[in-house]
Amino acid sequence: MYFDVYYLIFVIPALIFSLYAQFKVKSAFNKYSRIRNTSGMTGADVARAILDRSGLHGVMVEGVAGDLTDHYDPRTRVVRLSQSVYGSNSIAALGVAAHETGHAIQHSEGYGPLVLRSTLVPVARIGSSLGFPLAILGLAFSFSFLVNAGIILFALAVAFYIITLPVELNASRRAIRTLEDTGILNYNEIDPAKKVLRAAAMTYVASAAVAVANLLRLLLLLRRRR
Repeated sequence: MYFDVYYLIFVIPALIFSLYAQFKVKSAFNKYSRIRNTSGMTGADVARAILDRSGLHGVMVEGVAGDLTDHYDPRTRVVRLSQSVYGSNSIAALGVAAHETGHAIQHSEGYGPLVLRSTLVPVARIGSSLGFPLAILGLAFSFSFLVNAGIILFALAVAFYIITLPVELNASRRAIRTLEDTGILNYNEIDPAKKVLRAAAMTYVASAAVAVANLLRLLLLLRRRR
């Protein structure tokens, strides 16, 4: 048994940052979900309008249970909006809805980072669940094969988190630009929408930071064991 100093140095700060990011996004969303937009449109209205404007008439917009569970499903070509977004006419709801349509537009354009992320999804799921345990098990019993396999799998999961960043940031930029160009949100409403999407982007940065911190910890544990 030994003290895992790498967890203290790398992982704990990343986890603290992740908790802060989650607090910020919930705080920003809750704040601007209480402010109605002047157009009176709901999140569902905005998603449909942007999709139609982009020629994506075949992409559906549906409600989904949960809080901040909004996402675009490229397999079924459906934009799913959470209960607090779908029927809400708040500034926060419109920002989130526009962001998710940004992913649908990325998909239709074959946006490179999104294509790469979609390709990595299966192996990233395996890597995030099995990579780290396999590597630790290999270190504990001095099985080099398990260590190497675990590190490779976990590294692919980390790559997924990193590639997610440009995908999400690009979707947010598309959302703000569309909301401005169409006049769905006026000048005074754009800044609050930006704050909501920036806070949301921070959660993806935090997820990537936690993944990188754990990979770095794993590599240093391996180096120390050798």
